[in-house]
Amino acid sequence: HTDPVWQVKWQPRDVSEKDLVFTSVSSDGRVTRWTMSKSELVYQDVMELKLVADAEVGDDSSDARPPDVGDGPDDDAALGSLAGGCCIDFNKEFDHLFVVGTEEGRVHKCSTAYNSQYLETYAGHHMAVYTVKWNEHHPRAFLSASADWTVKLWDHGFAKPAMSFDLNSAVGDVAWSPLSTTTFAAVTSDGKVHVYDLHENKHEPMCEQKIVRKAKLTKIAFNPVHPVILVGDDRGCVTSLKLSPNLRKGDNDPARLEALVEVALKGEE
Repeated sequence: HTDPVWQVKWQPRDVSEKDLVFTSVSSDGRVTRWTMSKSELVYQDVMELKLVADAEVGDDSSDARPPDVGDGPDDDAALGSLAGGCCIDFNKEFDHLFVVGTEEGRVHKCSTAYNSQYLETYAGHHMAVYTVKWNEHHPRAFLSASADWTVKLWDHGFAKPAMSFDLNSAVGDVAWSPLSTTTFAAVTSDGKVHVYDLHENKHEPMCEQKIVRKAKLTKIAFNPVHPVILVGDDRGCVTSLKLSPNLRKGDNDPARLEALVEVALKGEE
């Protein structure tokens, strides 16, 4: 890579595979796969994050650029400019599928099998996407968190978000709860943690709590077993928080999330 690397992910491997494999994403616009054997570390670019014009995404928002403006041969996309990659996550069921968030706000669905084009481009954010996270139990649903103050829930078969949540400040990170398919938490630059349970309330957070006074929260992680979350901030502190009983409800039945996403997408049509 020639620019900062923002995320690295280990790949699941079969018992028969001897080498360790991981993937990195960088501001240089490349998603790179690394193979670590006993004697060397070999890399290969999986995807170059080519810029996509609004017209190609089917962006019908009022501020979308008219298709006849700037689409000549000197257009950025035509020059082969790359979008800086910010984050990546691999699907939990189909490990060749992954989504990448970019600095210009697009999220792209890609496959390790096709390195020449995107399978889908999701246009919803208009600033950098800091985190993308597939749901652990629902193979079609993922979340994205952005500097544009929003967290969006997507079904990967649709180019428009199923739900959008405005958190009134740049969103540094988002994570699904391991205790419930419909619960997730996000952290924002105004020092707050927001916990949503979509089964209980699709519009408002179950909990919104200010954790730090003069720092931006940057990262969040659920404990995989216990009802505890950790949050990190830009002043170097990590804070441990215990989830109250009402935030531990629910189960990991994917049908609960499936029903919510289906209703939300019908409402969008």
